[in-house]
Amino acid sequence: MKSLKSYRRITVKIGSALLVDRETGLKRDWLSSLADDIAVLADAGAEVLVVSSGAIALGRTILGLGRRALKLEESQAAAAVGQIALAGAWSDALGRDGLKSGQVLLTLGDTEERRRYLNARATISTLLKMKAVPVINENDTVATSEIRYGDNDRLAARVATMMAADLLVLLSDIDGLYTAPPAKDPGAKFIPVVDRITPDIEAMAGAAASELSRGGMRTKLDAGKIANAAGTAMIITSGTRLSPLMAIERGERATFFRPSANPVKGYKTWIAGQLEPAGRLTVDAGAVGALKSGKSLLPAGVKLVSGNFSRGDTVAILSPEGREIARGLVAYDAADAVRIAGLKTAEIENVLGYEARSAMIHRDDLVVSLAGDQVLASDQVLSGE
Repeated sequence: MKSLKSYRRITVKIGSALLVDRETGLKRDWLSSLADDIAVLADAGAEVLVVSSGAIALGRTILGLGRRALKLEESQAAAAVGQIALAGAWSDALGRDGLKSGQVLLTLGDTEERRRYLNARATISTLLKMKAVPVINENDTVATSEIRYGDNDRLAARVATMMAADLLVLLSDIDGLYTAPPAKDPGAKFIPVVDRITPDIEAMAGAAASELSRGGMRTKLDAGKIANAAGTAMIITSGTRLSPLMAIERGERATFFRPSANPVKGYKTWIAGQLEPAGRLTVDAGAVGALKSGKSLLPAGVKLVSGNFSRGDTVAILSPEGREIARGLVAYDAADAVRIAGLKTAEIENVLGYEARSAMIHRDDLVVSLAGDQVLASDQVLSGE
């Protein structure tokens, strides 16, 4: 694992339990030590983005809401209080090291809808050009269960790929990936390097370890798949110690996830990183082979259509066994997709009543997962990159 100082742009994700104590609130000494780490990296020429959890947890403490389960409106109110305190704390901590900061609050639509994705990217890019550290969080004051990321691990991966970061660091309450959850299996073995996130690697994931956090190792591996496919390396390490980034520099325990050797580029990064596809198309074996050779998905190869999607939405493509093998922007609404599934191109016009596109998903709008763990754009498959 090379030095953090060798990376050009680094996204660091902090979990709520690291930043907020259930009884006393914000862990200011820990935050100050992390700000010092960020300053060291900035002095070395790296641009650092922070994805910081903790608004609800901090607001809960400030409002004296205890550990009880919160209603949606209570969580949103706690986030509103916590966001102010959290932004101020980051500004103070980074300011003591001579760094400026800016708060960016995102909802799911800000990264999943193309226009808003570009707007968010432009704002964060401008902050970086102005030498300000973007402090990013989900906007929990307005997000509901239907329109939320669900955890900041995946948000961090989405931000890292959106901003073309070289490295994503997930600071956790565990020091890396093990063959099984170490709290449950004393014989679990530590894994220092992961070349690819395969189904066997995914099977090692456990659940969330704290009521303050929504994510567990599974969401971290989901984040890794998003990041690695776009050419972003990822590190999972413990954030419970002071100066956790410099601990990585000292060689303390961490798991390094190698980026893909054939990363998705351009706007296909946005397609590949979509968190929740609007629908799913199950295809036959012939279509699987055609997709892997870089061809478009034709209606003839589609066997089953599910979901209520619209033309231009991102849908997942499943193999006959039900494994996701690709994602792409669909050329038809769900209702029409159902009607033409399995049909040859010459038959489509007679069914729909108008001259339609020959491809269900064109190769230019398609990202293929070759073995369920490596992702390529269809043009990369053809060119052999």
